[in-house]
Amino acid sequence: MSAVWTDEAPSPAPNTMKIEREAHKLEKRLCREVGRAIFDFNMIEAGDKVMVCVSGGKDSYAMLDILLKLKARAPVHFDIVAVNLDQKQPGFPKEVLPTYLKALGVPFHIEEQDTYSIVKRVIPEGKTTCGLCSRLRRGILYRVADELGATKVALGHHRDDILQTFFLNMFFGGKLKSMPPKLVSDDGRHIVIRPLAYVPEKDLVRWAQHRAFPIIPCTLCGSQENLQRKQVGEMLREWERKHPGRLENMFNALQNVVPSHLLDGTSYDFKGLKTTGVADEDGDKAFDPPEFPMPSPLRVVQL
Repeated sequence: MSAVWTDEAPSPAPNTMKIEREAHKLEKRLCREVGRAIFDFNMIEAGDKVMVCVSGGKDSYAMLDILLKLKARAPVHFDIVAVNLDQKQPGFPKEVLPTYLKALGVPFHIEEQDTYSIVKRVIPEGKTTCGLCSRLRRGILYRVADELGATKVALGHHRDDILQTFFLNMFFGGKLKSMPPKLVSDDGRHIVIRPLAYVPEKDLVRWAQHRAFPIIPCTLCGSQENLQRKQVGEMLREWERKHPGRLENMFNALQNVVPSHLLDGTSYDFKGLKTTGVADEDGDKAFDPPEFPMPSPLRVVQL
């Protein structure tokens, strides 16, 4: 019996090839959307040192992953340092992130601060902890940014987080306000950026599964089922299931604000409004019937 030697690898199964193609398309889409957000809002500039806040959740893992890919081919040089805040939550697997970041070869810093005990002591049982927890985290991260010489602080909030915040502020705060993609910190000393601003959460879920990130659940806020944010998030997901494309339209609306057709006198000078005698095609159309694109008909698939 003779053996035939060949240096050709066996052809991958068709299903494997399809998965690889889909993963490649997803990676290109994530890089494109993150790159677009960075360009649109001038998030990262030459010489920046970007402190990427990594919590152990899918969003921050994906943010670090994509920023490292973009750094390798960016037209300008910038540095990345990954930072995790170990809040001393019971059962927190403190070895997971250092092991992952060392294997990745990225500079990192683990900041240990027992904010968990503070939150549990101050917030009564059954009340939401997110407000105090986020304020404590924010102050610590700004201090660490100073110590590390970071010029930008990158947070992993995505498109769906921005929409949720918009509806939370409208429903419960009486404001048309959301998460900006770029802002100056409370103390006026740091620039905070959200590179995932254009990325839908469903893409991050798929990317986390593909990359097999070592996800670390949050035992502080993750177990709170009464959070208003969770309720709003479920509302948005239900809308998207019933009306595909609605979230994208709502997100586009946040980028197409018309102050003259709202009611905020601080954003538009209603009191000083005068006639000009010049026609304006974007003027008063309040009495015109609204013109919205018709939804695409559902495609029927024969089985």
